[in-house]
Amino acid sequence: MNYRHAYHAGNFADVLKHMVLVALLDSLKQKASPFCFIDTHAGAGRYDLRGGEARRTGEAEEGFNVLKTATGLPPLLWKYLEVVRACNVGDDSLRFYPGSPWIAAHLMRENDTAQLVDIRSDESGALRQLFHRDSRLHVHERNGYEALKAFVPPKEKRGLVLIDPPFEAQEAEFRLIEKTLKGALEKWPTGMYAVWYPIKVRSNVQPFHRWLAKCGAKRVLVAELLLHPDESPLRLNGTGMAIINAPYKLDADLREALRLLPKLLGKAGESEYRLSWLLEEGKEEDPATQAFRTRREPAMPPAAPTVAAARGSRPSAGRPAAPGSARPGATGSASPGSGSSARPGAAGASRPGSAGPSRPGAASAGRPPRASGVATGRGPDAGGPNGPGTGPGARPGPAKPRPPRPGAASGKGRPLAPRSPRSK
Repeated sequence: MNYRHAYHAGNFADVLKHMVLVALLDSLKQKASPFCFIDTHAGAGRYDLRGGEARRTGEAEEGFNVLKTATGLPPLLWKYLEVVRACNVGDDSLRFYPGSPWIAAHLMRENDTAQLVDIRSDESGALRQLFHRDSRLHVHERNGYEALKAFVPPKEKRGLVLIDPPFEAQEAEFRLIEKTLKGALEKWPTGMYAVWYPIKVRSNVQPFHRWLAKCGAKRVLVAELLLHPDESPLRLNGTGMAIINAPYKLDADLREALRLLPKLLGKAGESEYRLSWLLEEGKEEDPATQAFRTRREPAMPPAAPTVAAARGSRPSAGRPAAPGSARPGATGSASPGSGSSARPGAAGASRPGSAGPSRPGAASAGRPPRASGVATGRGPDAGGPNGPGTGPGARPGPAKPRPPRPGAASGKGRPLAPRSPRSK
């Protein structure tokens, strides 16, 4: 195994993971009976943020170091910061960052116990050195997945399992986690399990979520923090925590802190959080179609209603429109056969519901005035046997002047009086 967490200590993934861990350990302490904490990939337990590994990547500068100078934090984040400060007694610069074993040891009570597992000899050796005076904690140098089979159920019958693998196997790591959880749930179905996972491409995470929704637990809660869109396999875009048999109301405890993290650690328009129950008391949801409670920071303002939405869309062809349904102030003509209101911008149309003549200039456009009325599926010009404007439901409109007889312009003959429109 080539992974060294010292290079990544205090990054944004650690912030989410350890914030959730603090909330879970606090929930276990609500009962007086003891509990057992099991860490399958414990690491060294404490990391120097001024060390060569941490300075080489600088990941803490965009994670924990942002939070330690922030103000107005919600209670859960304050509690998380207090735990880190306790790891740096007498050092206000907060040089050291605690790993999951140190956080658990700090929050555990005298009668609680912990099983800390790491397969690397240098990491497990650092754990023994760090906790050699604490009889509550037991360090094991072995494969964490295999060790979990031996540790569950613990004698306390209550507790939390943290599975925080390095994911060097990429997608195959999810299948190892599923296999391990399946065996652990068969032996200890009431145990609480928290799984950390990276997010690069969403399609790699979805099969794991589908498995969680069918794992047989009572409740499964997922909390995610994304600093970039989950569409690139070349970087760590986000991180997630899946909590099996999560405590009631854990989502309410996490939501306020999760809402703030994208604003503090991410970029505007890219960062977001996700918080959702994949499974709650046997009510299964398909993660592929499930709507996450998602917030992107900053929240985009709602789109202004379009003109069509604000004023109403046109009636479809063949459907009668209500009398006077044309848009107020619209000028123009409807396309033949459309049955819709007048098209904006065209000259020479009468106002809806008006029986008078069209506005000045309509006659010079070369089009006779039209009578407004109820659409019959062929447009306002569609008429009965007596011509336009005389069909069923047509309203009386302006008189259509008869062309003058030849010679009228020169004074010969006299123009005829306008005919009244005939109605059917």
